[in-house]
Amino acid sequence: MKLVIVANPATHRGFDAHSSVPYDEGSTIKVMRIAYLDCFSGMSGDMFLGALVDAGVSVRLLEDTVAALNVGARLEISRVERSGISATKVDVYVGGEKELPREVFWEQKGHNHARDHAHSHDHEHVQLREHNYSAETKEPSPAAARHQHERGRGLTEIREIIRKANIADSAKQTAIAIFETLGAAEAKIHNTDIGEIHFHEVGAVDAMVDIVCAAVGSEALAVDEFVCSSLNVGGGTVKCAHGTFPVPAPATVELLKGVPVYSSGIQLELVTPTGAAIVKTLCKRFLSFPEMKIEKTGYGAGSRDLPGHANVVRITIGEAQSELVRKTSDETITVLEANIDDLNPQVFGYVMDRLLEEGALDAFGIPVQMKKNRPGMLLTVLCRPQDAGRLTNLVLAETTTLGVRSREERREVLARKLITVSTRWGDVRLKVASMNGTITNYAPEYEDCRRIAVQHHVPLKNVMQEAVQAYMKVRAKAG
Repeated sequence: MKLVIVANPATHRGFDAHSSVPYDEGSTIKVMRIAYLDCFSGMSGDMFLGALVDAGVSVRLLEDTVAALNVGARLEISRVERSGISATKVDVYVGGEKELPREVFWEQKGHNHARDHAHSHDHEHVQLREHNYSAETKEPSPAAARHQHERGRGLTEIREIIRKANIADSAKQTAIAIFETLGAAEAKIHNTDIGEIHFHEVGAVDAMVDIVCAAVGSEALAVDEFVCSSLNVGGGTVKCAHGTFPVPAPATVELLKGVPVYSSGIQLELVTPTGAAIVKTLCKRFLSFPEMKIEKTGYGAGSRDLPGHANVVRITIGEAQSELVRKTSDETITVLEANIDDLNPQVFGYVMDRLLEEGALDAFGIPVQMKKNRPGMLLTVLCRPQDAGRLTNLVLAETTTLGVRSREERREVLARKLITVSTRWGDVRLKVASMNGTITNYAPEYEDCRRIAVQHHVPLKNVMQEAVQAYMKVRAKAG
């Protein structure tokens, strides 16, 4: 019999051999590996990549990822010092030009605006149309890359580039989720639909490289959970595509809703929208340094060397105790609702299946009495805020409703983990919930039990009962 503990089923990608602790009777209990992000100097995409490399993620893996995107970019990785701390710096070059902090980019863009118009602007566009790629390298020319970098890309185009890249499907999903998180924030700020957002900084090639490499690199760490500190957002003002704004910038503020932040008084933008989106997507818990057995650390450097302040983000990877005490966590979710009274019941069931397949946290129907005494169904969908637009479009396309209501709510969530036990017919997963380290609920996964019941021609209730008994025996032995 074996007991496998996974802290976060949604992000579980396996454990290294050294994370296993002997149990008894040949059983094994596996503790979870966590990565803790210490954002005392904020967070940006390049800082996160630097920390990943410093913690052991293969440089070749990231270089291959950039090549797979085929957007005319390359990485330059170096060792630098930030206030006496040795760290890894990752720079993105697009068309031979180095990625710049965005306020520097927009300042230079302003200085160069008159100069650009003094040259033959129309001629340059002709050259771009005719010479987007050189015959030798098949990479965008510097002028073409700069033009694409400045005009940005829409979310549909970004999704297509990521989906075509030769990287793991799970990393593609993470990268697209980060971009959709960014898009949802931008859409809310500009009071438009996410599909209408034409990204500026975040749609540029360098941000695409940062986000996709962050998705691939975070997966390469093979940790079960990312945990983050409070974020130091900085202060002052920052120049953006739409003008000068206070720090944190509007998109960053929107992205960091529900996340603990503070300012140490440094008059610079320390958390960028890209950095905020990466953290918001990867990290579900924000707390002080957690209890763990430290395995390794990595430091990722920011672009500036600030006197008396180490401008780095630190990642610490280690093993957490298998019964890590966790309080309930609260999170923001979006609730979508639609009243439907003229839909074929078979289609209603299909729609709920589609919603769950597309990432809804839950979907259910409630019988209601509608106007003119017509019986109908209230369709309710619980989802992550970044998925709301996509799932709304699905409901509008697949049902007969003329509108979908939406609202954001907070929910308290018990700490959950999956435990796999062995029965005479095969392995069954149980979902175990706990509060403050005390187990409050446990139940076998229905699909596992159903599969076994069908394969072995045994009653479903017998499989479920034996799975619970197996769990109780192992739990009793664990003390």
